[in-house]
Amino acid sequence: MQSVLTTRLAPSPTGALHLGNARTFVLTWAWARAHGAALPLRMEDLDSPRKKPWAHDQALEDLRWLGVDWDGPVLVQSTRHLAHVAALNTLIGAGAVYPCSCSRKDVVSAQGAPHAEDELQYPGTCRGRWAGPEDAFADVHRPVAWRFRVTPCPVPFDDAIQGRVELDPASSGGDFVVARWTPDRWHQVGYQLAVVVDDAAANVDTVIRGDDLVPSTPRQILLQRALGLPTPSYAHLPLVVGEDGRRLAKRHGDTRIAAYREAGVTSDRIRRWIASTSGVLPSALDDPKPDVIRWSLVPRQPVVVRSHPVPDGPPD
Repeated sequence: MQSVLTTRLAPSPTGALHLGNARTFVLTWAWARAHGAALPLRMEDLDSPRKKPWAHDQALEDLRWLGVDWDGPVLVQSTRHLAHVAALNTLIGAGAVYPCSCSRKDVVSAQGAPHAEDELQYPGTCRGRWAGPEDAFADVHRPVAWRFRVTPCPVPFDDAIQGRVELDPASSGGDFVVARWTPDRWHQVGYQLAVVVDDAAANVDTVIRGDDLVPSTPRQILLQRALGLPTPSYAHLPLVVGEDGRRLAKRHGDTRIAAYREAGVTSDRIRRWIASTSGVLPSALDDPKPDVIRWSLVPRQPVVVRSHPVPDGPPD
């Protein structure tokens, strides 16, 4: 029986750490150290087209510079392929997923209405259409996805920061992709399924991440239920955004941690800024304690940073 809390750090080697994800990682580290939780680090490298060859080492270097350490060797998500495929096969055997040939363009056309920037409503076009991906590929001659079958029903969960959250995946995206299949590469498992399998394997019982992933949480809970895996507790931190209210990107100037380092900004200054935006005193990050690292102290609003193409330090 597990007696030690476990959370995790989960950077992705698709780009450089910036103020936003640095804040999430530092607060995750502080919470883990304050509560005596185990803290493994998992490099989430499944997004092959967007991976940068330098980003893995840069992320680890930036985290160490920020004073963030972790427990055990770095875990690399792509090395867990067999475990991911085993979970997918369980879903296939249970009839919980089905092959789908729809491209993004097909889904947009079927939707026939304006949609959110990153969210499309899948109408169930391919439900019951083919027995397996080979049949689908033979018909359409293009890569095939495995979609998880969603039943209309709210999925509630209690978030340590957001409070009670209740979302219905059927009305916020519909049946969702968990893997892709091609004759030459076979199964390529995606983020939603991989993170569920890997968190369970690492005994993660507390997930701390940005609130842009709140919509993914009900989907992951459905996968946990389908696979007979435990559901962790969640804490979704409000994002760091630009003045336009959108998540940090190049259009907001250079907010990379590496750029601050090159400009001579100290890690202490970055940590003081993180503390000031999180409802804690800077000293709380030097020696984290349970009574001062509490999610009830974190402001519920996004943290807005000013644009500054040549950074001379984090915003005050």
